[in-house]
Amino acid sequence: MFGTSEVSCGAGTQRWSHAAQAWCNPSSAQPTPGETLYRCTRPNGALVPDANLTFDRVLTPAEAAPTVDPAAVARKILTQIQLEAIDIGIHPRGDSTRRMGYVGWNTWLWADSPDSRQWGSVSSSLAEGGVTVSLTATATSVHWDMGDGTSFTCDAGTPWSEARTGGKNVKSPDCGHVYTKQGTYTVSATTEWDVQWQGGGASGTIPFSLTRTADVMVGELQSVVTG
Repeated sequence: MFGTSEVSCGAGTQRWSHAAQAWCNPSSAQPTPGETLYRCTRPNGALVPDANLTFDRVLTPAEAAPTVDPAAVARKILTQIQLEAIDIGIHPRGDSTRRMGYVGWNTWLWADSPDSRQWGSVSSSLAEGGVTVSLTATATSVHWDMGDGTSFTCDAGTPWSEARTGGKNVKSPDCGHVYTKQGTYTVSATTEWDVQWQGGGASGTIPFSLTRTADVMVGELQSVVTG
């Protein structure tokens, strides 16, 4: 880190030294035995090495070693565990004219067949440069946007089944919607994750969410009166 900004650990043959707040490598001219002189280059306003900000400094081995940023390690862990957006569970499915939803019908919504990377809690750790960082990501909610101007937040939801409803127009117990106009709507489900990490004497959170979408056809039942 340079102040509060994140910089690259390496710049050419130089490595970042937190003590010097610069990229450094051993100088060709060395002082008395037991000391190591480094040629260092500080970043400019664009956070890249600036030749006009070059200086020499004696550094201990610990000061010369590149500093590991625990927050950067945490972000690396989050990438490695490969969390996924939920598969959208929806009934009526609305993916064809044969399975379309209907105006006034109770649509059920849920996280379909989720594993721990889609809905649950996942923990992992990683050691880099003598620093071990642990991270836990927990799915907390799903924010639904129904494509008709309606949005709301649920937990994992309850899957629709014939046994639960008897095939009737029954309201979902915890996550559902009723369309009032026919049309094709793009439904989006955004899973919000609580990501907590700690290590290297620091801790923090990483804002994280994943979204999946599906198009849903909604028709309107018509009554026909015959004489």
